[in-house]
Amino acid sequence: MDEIKKRGIRVGYTPDVLTEATAELTVALLLATCRRLPEAIQEVKSGGWKSWAPMWMCGYGLSNSTVGIIGLGRIGIAVAQRLKPFGVKKFLYSGRRPRPECAAGVNAEYVSCEKLTEDSDFVVVSCALTPETEGLCNKDFFSRMKKTAVFINISRGSAVNQEDLYQALVSGQIAAAGLDVTTPEPLPTNHPLLGLKNCVILPHIGSATYSTRNTMAVLAVTNLLKGLAGEEMPSELKI
Repeated sequence: MDEIKKRGIRVGYTPDVLTEATAELTVALLLATCRRLPEAIQEVKSGGWKSWAPMWMCGYGLSNSTVGIIGLGRIGIAVAQRLKPFGVKKFLYSGRRPRPECAAGVNAEYVSCEKLTEDSDFVVVSCALTPETEGLCNKDFFSRMKKTAVFINISRGSAVNQEDLYQALVSGQIAAAGLDVTTPEPLPTNHPLLGLKNCVILPHIGSATYSTRNTMAVLAVTNLLKGLAGEEMPSELKI
C-alpha cells in the first residue's frame, strides 16, 4: 500500500460480487464438516457401510446451536442469514467494533473473541487478514473452544496457526475443522492436516460459480479499461 501511494498507482478490485457464492460455500463446508460427509462418502466407496449402527457416522447439528462469526462483514452477514433457517439458537460475533446495523437482521450479539470461542458450537472465521488477525487462531484460541465445537475458516490461511490446529484436532480439543483457505496454497499433499478424518479441506473455491467468476472477470476488465482511459473505475480502491 505504501509503495502504491508513493507511485500514484490506481487500483481496481472486485468487491461485493463474490459475497453470495462465498457464503453458500461456507454453509456447504460447515455442513460437510459437522455431518462428516467426506468421511461418509469414503465409507460407501471403501465398503465400510455395513449394517445400521446407532452411533455410526454421527456428527453435530445446527438446530439449537450457537454460531460465532469472527468478522461480521458482507460475507459474515450473508453466512448468518443462510444459517438462521437451520434453527440456530444464537449468533455471536466479534470484530474491531460492534456493527448493530448489520447484526440486527440475525439478532447477533457482539462479544469478545474470547467469549465467542468459549460459547460457540460453530466458529466461522470470515475476517480480513490484518496484523491483528494474522495467527489469531492459535493454541490459546483452540484451547478455549468446546471439545464438541466445529471450526470453519474461509478468510485467509494466515489467520490460522495450522500446527496448533492440527494438535487441537488430533488431541480432541475440538471436534472438527473445515478450511477453504490454507498456508500455503496449494497445500502440499503430504501435509499432516490432509491425513485427518476430522479435517475437511477445499482448494479455495469460495467464489467458484460460473456466474460469479464471469462477473468478477467483467468488472476487472472494465476497471482496467477505465483506468487506462483516465476515467473513473466502477470499483476503485480509495488510497
